[in-house]
Amino acid sequence: MLIFVVSILSGIISGMGIGGGTILIPALIILFSISQQIAQGVNLISFIPTAAVAVITHIRNKNILLKLSVLLICGGLFGAVLGSILASSISSPVLRKLFGIFLFIMGIYEIISKKKK
Repeated sequence: MLIFVVSILSGIISGMGIGGGTILIPALIILFSISQQIAQGVNLISFIPTAAVAVITHIRNKNILLKLSVLLICGGLFGAVLGSILASSISSPVLRKLFGIFLFIMGIYEIISKKKK
């Protein structure tokens, strides 16, 4: 039951474009005592249908810049291969710390950054 609630929260965050993994990955590690790599893999596979639904909604609302999206997809595919290889070669505790540091830095940035008008 708890994982269902976590998945709904993750889906809401993902649909907003924030990244459902920020909730899902720590929850998977805490609730199921799995490694960081497995939590990231589960997050990625569950992200595919969630992202597809969110993309359809954003297309309907005309919130997509196709040319920019294609450029980001090309770079993102290359980066995903490199990131997957890197994540597989780093120990789970180190990867978990890196993930935590990243989330912390992004949180601080969001708190102190000026709002765009």
